[in-house]
Amino acid sequence: MRRLATVLATLVLALTGTGAVQAAAAPQAAACETAWGSMAKAGPGSLAMAGALADVRTGPHACYDRMVFDIPGMTTADPAGYWVRYVPSFAHIPSGTGIPVAGGAVIEIRFTAPVNQSQYPVGLADPLPGLDFSGYQTFRDAKFGGYYDSATHIGLGVRARLPFRVLVLPGRLVLDVAHNW
Repeated sequence: MRRLATVLATLVLALTGTGAVQAAAAPQAAACETAWGSMAKAGPGSLAMAGALADVRTGPHACYDRMVFDIPGMTTADPAGYWVRYVPSFAHIPSGTGIPVAGGAVIEIRFTAPVNQSQYPVGLADPLPGLDFSGYQTFRDAKFGGYYDSATHIGLGVRARLPFRVLVLPGRLVLDVAHNW
């Protein structure tokens, strides 16, 4: 009798969508952290670091768009130095020649690793190879600003001035730009 009551109770819950069955099926809203701020971010690093930029890849996430700079040989103990900030416009630093970057705001990314041209061939003012921002909520464009003063320069066009963070991981530098405040 007790067994039959348990089976009937489970069947009622399943058919009516109440109780634990309903709670498990309910979609969870993603809680997005946006406390990163939009002020410049910098990290100390080595100019004598062994790594060189081998690839740039991106990916959309639930709360942010991510750009990853693959720098094989870079470690968290000896990372590339970086400076990331919003700028009114993006330019080739030595000449001052403007490089147009599409978007409502532009993030300048500089890091102390040269570009390995045999793995990642890119020319001055060119769009970064292999990137397609279709379907991204925040990213719009990315251009190469050259290698000058021991740093690689990249301009990232985004929808608007939004919070961002920079992470240093073994072999890569990561930039996340939030979808909203």
